[in-house]
Amino acid sequence: MTMPEAPRWGASDPDFRRSEVSAVIGRGDEHWRRAVDDVLRWRVKTRSGFLVDAPGPVAPGQRLRIRARVLGLTIVEPVEVVSVVERADRAGFAYRTLPGHPVDGEEAFIVHRDERSGCIVLTVRSLTRAAPQQPWRALYPLLRAAQRVARRRYLRALR
Repeated sequence: MTMPEAPRWGASDPDFRRSEVSAVIGRGDEHWRRAVDDVLRWRVKTRSGFLVDAPGPVAPGQRLRIRARVLGLTIVEPVEVVSVVERADRAGFAYRTLPGHPVDGEEAFIVHRDERSGCIVLTVRSLTRAAPQQPWRALYPLLRAAQRVARRRYLRALR
């Protein structure tokens, strides 16, 4: 759904909220190598304050739990990696949420080189909607605000 392999993503299900944010995180080959390694080893999540079960590289089909600490509570986010891309100019992955996650949807983290400027860009794409189960369904408006905060943290995580 979020298509990390594609520079642009196509139409999506209108039942999902769509978001795409990007930021320049550096320049040059050394920074590129580091950014690719950081994205493909979950560091965009861990440097944003999340705990990830698998410190190793992402892999299609990998299922794990991401944990977030909020107001003294630990929120568990079960996910499954659905796509991984690693090319000379683009690297990243997407995961979908599993039952028990506070929202329903998919999120992708992509680093790519801007051909014109030579800058390295981090892009975060997400498609989300309210989870079917309570209490998350009722808390969805608050979760949307939390997602905006998390996206800002993601964009700063690899600088």
